[in-house]
Amino acid sequence: MMKKIYLKKLLYIAVPIILSNIIGQLQMLIDRVFLGRMNSMYMSALGNVNSPVWTTMSFCFSIVTGASILISQGVGAGDTEKTREYASSMMKWSNVLPVLLFLFWTFCSRWVFQMMGVSDTVMKMCLGYIRFYAPIFLVIGMESSCMVILQTSNYTKPLVLFGIVRAGLNVLLDWILIFGKFGLPALGIEGAAIATTIAEYAGFLYAMYVFMTCKQLHTRPKLSEIAKAKLMPYLKSVGLGIHTALEDFAWNLGNLMLIRILNTINEMAAGIYSIVFGVEVLVVVVIGAIGNGTMTLTGEAKGRKDLAQYKGIVSIAYFLSAAVSVIMLVVCFLKPDMIIGLFTTDQAVIRMCGLYLMIMCFNLFAKAGNIVVGNGIRGSGDTRWMFLTQIFGTCFVVACAALFVFGLGLGIVGVFMAVLTDEYVRAVINLLRFQYITKHWEGSEAKESLL
Repeated sequence: MMKKIYLKKLLYIAVPIILSNIIGQLQMLIDRVFLGRMNSMYMSALGNVNSPVWTTMSFCFSIVTGASILISQGVGAGDTEKTREYASSMMKWSNVLPVLLFLFWTFCSRWVFQMMGVSDTVMKMCLGYIRFYAPIFLVIGMESSCMVILQTSNYTKPLVLFGIVRAGLNVLLDWILIFGKFGLPALGIEGAAIATTIAEYAGFLYAMYVFMTCKQLHTRPKLSEIAKAKLMPYLKSVGLGIHTALEDFAWNLGNLMLIRILNTINEMAAGIYSIVFGVEVLVVVVIGAIGNGTMTLTGEAKGRKDLAQYKGIVSIAYFLSAAVSVIMLVVCFLKPDMIIGLFTTDQAVIRMCGLYLMIMCFNLFAKAGNIVVGNGIRGSGDTRWMFLTQIFGTCFVVACAALFVFGLGLGIVGVFMAVLTDEYVRAVINLLRFQYITKHWEGSEAKESLL
């Protein structure tokens, strides 16, 4: 009965996030389909742009993880004052970094792409895309804070409509601006960036409307509390969230280095990696949403000292994630050509990607463990551990990729094998850490009962 209760709690938070994420990824998938069919080189441009941009953007989303954990623990402990203090400080101060990143990508993007070894042909496409995409940074600080309030209030239903508004408008504008419909010029990859930015701002306006009017947001601070919020609570939450942000940064840095290695193989290698990664992300966003719910509910369990919920949520979350991975494995095994054919009409690329898809599918089971168990570890208040294991993982995956590509001459498949090896090694390490946390918790409870 308790497992059913935990499952219901988890799904109540996770399902709207899953739907919102799937809608968003379908929008990105259609974006790639449009661009890939117009010009195969656009896929390489996207691969080179998305990795460094997401490295900095994910830092903004991850930095509020500390506030999310502290707010969840406050909810679990019934400490309303603590909850509002951290929420109001987060809403006020989380916008500084995104503005600085907007300035960075507006004026310094060429240097980044040069360090990545982007060719002159692809460079022009990358700069055209980022010029119109950079303004998104101006709204992601407030947007990420709104997401935390929804999640810690256990009310994520508005995220579904948020995803529909943003994705629907993006797809429509993609079709118009990329191909030049209704008499407009065909803008190609620049049109895709303009469409994404306009859609993101529309989604932001909807998110702000929900934040201002929704009555179910019990962790939402008042406007007067936000205006008076002090910096110190935000800095304390940053002290907790910085490990998650640096963890994401380390992962993305490793991905950037993998892209750099791929660029030494040929111009299309990064594009092929981008295609397979785009398919993987469709599943990862589902598992990631389950992980978000896991962190919120394990945080609440930590606040109320409920070990049964802590362990129960993590085990159920991994079961759901593994089931999703099995479904993707079956689909990719039966219809690999159909999936890759969405992104490109190049038959040589389609034939090559079948093997990479299968490697990616087997990788999902370990990735699910790292996401779910990792969020359980964070929910306990320990964000430093996942950062340390990711530092190890970044060094390990880059070393393996260099060995497989340059030492053994495996080419693109060597990069995918390196990623697979890294995920499974870290999954084992993180599982051992989770078991240590639960045993230490059980030992503390046993001592308290004796006293």
